[in-house]
Amino acid sequence: MTTPHLRIGPADSPPRAPREDGFQRIAAIDIGSNSIRQIVADVDPDGGIRVVDEMKAAPRLGAGIGKKRELAPEAVAQATEALTRMATLARQLGAKRIEAVATSAVREAANGLAFVTAVKQQAGLKVRILEGEEEARLAWRSALAHFELGQGRAVVVDIGGGSVELALAAEGLVERLITLPFGAIRLTEKYLGDPSSPKGLKRLRKRVRGEIERALPVRDWRGAEVIGSGGTFTNLAGMYLATQGMRAARSVHGTRIPADEVERMLEQLAGMSMEQRLGVEGLNAGRADIIVAGLAVVAEVVARVEPRDVAASAFGIREGLLLETARVTPAVADPGEARERSVRQFAERCHYETPHARQVQKLALQLFDSIGARLGLDGTDRAILSDAALLHDVGYHINYQGHHKHSYHLILHADLLGVSPEEQVLVAHVARYHRGSAPSQRRHRDFARLDATARRRIRRLAGILRVADGLDRGHVAAVEQVRVRWLGRALRITPVPAARAKSLRLELWGAARKAALLERVAKTPVEIVGPGGKAVQPDESTPGDSDGE
Repeated sequence: MTTPHLRIGPADSPPRAPREDGFQRIAAIDIGSNSIRQIVADVDPDGGIRVVDEMKAAPRLGAGIGKKRELAPEAVAQATEALTRMATLARQLGAKRIEAVATSAVREAANGLAFVTAVKQQAGLKVRILEGEEEARLAWRSALAHFELGQGRAVVVDIGGGSVELALAAEGLVERLITLPFGAIRLTEKYLGDPSSPKGLKRLRKRVRGEIERALPVRDWRGAEVIGSGGTFTNLAGMYLATQGMRAARSVHGTRIPADEVERMLEQLAGMSMEQRLGVEGLNAGRADIIVAGLAVVAEVVARVEPRDVAASAFGIREGLLLETARVTPAVADPGEARERSVRQFAERCHYETPHARQVQKLALQLFDSIGARLGLDGTDRAILSDAALLHDVGYHINYQGHHKHSYHLILHADLLGVSPEEQVLVAHVARYHRGSAPSQRRHRDFARLDATARRRIRRLAGILRVADGLDRGHVAAVEQVRVRWLGRALRITPVPAARAKSLRLELWGAARKAALLERVAKTPVEIVGPGGKAVQPDESTPGDSDGE
């Protein structure tokens, strides 16, 4: 089976009718302790997934369950009404199957079976009550479809309102499934009834810490990758992206939050009043009262595993259920594999000019390998440049005029597996600045919103990409490779012609004409040197590459 590709968002929503024969239209509903979420999607025989519609409600079935052991009548009424709407939508959209599952709140409630019966009578839905280990397995299936987990060890954490599930896996194979009664609602009600008292949080963390230490042998799982799903993680990612100026990110999926940021954000939010939390950018207002408890669980997992960062998944039990219902087994992807495939498939959907894109990518990476370290760039920047080079001209899919701007918007709203939201924003900007005006805080609003570090990286990478693009000005791959020397007085770039090349005149001119940004970021003149050893002087009066913002 191929790795499924989920596409979320209005820009990617397909027509409501199935696109072609062979697709299964399936609805999956996750009845959680905090919220109820439905996804309706078309699934093809190879496991490709395309979202048709989504619906969400937040009746908080888990509220009070820790003490009363019963689902509150008001929550039951709201949940039943929401499920009736969801079932109606799924049927009207032509779903052949509707799979609904309930988790810890319904599982533990004395009137859980009565709720399931009421849903059957009113909504016509048969609800399956999951055991904790089944929740963990669905969360794992979803993570496997959306992250590269073929190498090393991983801990997949799904935090709900009533419980937390962990899937421990090595080399893409599940080794152990764990469920603990540490959901965000349950912990908030038990320990954080008085938000002004720090003692409650201390007791909460001590209780969680003890159980996690027993569940996770540190000798086996220290340093494992940690991937989290559920509202706690998506809100954590949203808040972190906001601090980085990444407001343009279309999704929080794949956001990697540094481990020390988890503790810092927990401390910050724990010291706030409810009114202050409502003003935190990236935090959903409906989760402001339970976010501290959720983050405390994350912090204890991080303290035990000691990962470099935590990856947030926008996909969880609901998507795992969808894959299970469609009988799709996600392919296990090694590091970099899903990313390369996803970027290439996106380029193909935009009908990109493959030879030119790959030539520019090759030359850009040769330049990077020669000067990247001198510009303060690292391996992550190399991957960003590689993707931006391959995608720089996808804006032709809209039209030629201003195609660099179209490339920016297309990349920004693409579904690119293995690319974090921060990286996707950077890829989009680097591609946008492969031609036209150089990046400007004064004239370019989206660029100005980024933090200083991101802007600096974009300028350097775009400087390299411009020269690489100029070296294939005629789109004929006339340059085989580039030789680079960083002299005391200049950065010298000498293109080596391909065996079939008759002349490099156009390529030399193109690179020289687009070298100004690289000169600025390198803080030294850039010489584009021809076969005779003479530096080329661009003819600035010739129109072609500098038009438009």
